[in-house]
Amino acid sequence: MSLKVIVPPHPLIKHWLSILREHNTPNILFSTGYEQLGKWLTYEALRDWLPYKKELINTNNGEVEGVFINNDYPIKVIAKMPEGLSLWFGAKEVLPNSTLCLGELPSKIEDNVGVIVYSDQIKMKSNPIKTLTNLKRLGVESNRVLIISSICSNKGLNEIAKIFPHQVIYTSCIDEEDDRSNSLKPGIGDPLLRLSTIFR
Repeated sequence: MSLKVIVPPHPLIKHWLSILREHNTPNILFSTGYEQLGKWLTYEALRDWLPYKKELINTNNGEVEGVFINNDYPIKVIAKMPEGLSLWFGAKEVLPNSTLCLGELPSKIEDNVGVIVYSDQIKMKSNPIKTLTNLKRLGVESNRVLIISSICSNKGLNEIAKIFPHQVIYTSCIDEEDDRSNSLKPGIGDPLLRLSTIFR
């Protein structure tokens, strides 16, 4: 198995993870922290994944080579409801040229489209395997998909690796998973009980 799980060493990611871990963090700050995790994990994930092109631009002092995001390769965002949507709220600030898909996947995804899946916590019984399977049926292989998750467990990652061994996942941390409670230790608690946004 060659599942690639990246935990970026960015200090802001560590900072916001600590905010989420703190039991006494107020809900409004927890929500901010969750969105900030989405933002900075996306920032790190796009570093080597986002296609770009070089073009000459005119400056006040003549021509110089500039770098632009290549719009020939759009991005579809799949936010797993509800917590994945909160990750995307923060990420959209650094995500150019993207289309958000909520609910069902589109019936077709073109060959030039990249896909980012926002998944809340990857655990044994809570992971994006079903989404990845449906994407594969649409012809979207792992090399065109990024998964961004707030936090993961080794056991949850192993479940993905069995079926999608070449998937790339960005997360803030890998915690132990308690078999009896299905919770992560130390974890960040249940985001549904702590996010200030009310989902119905």
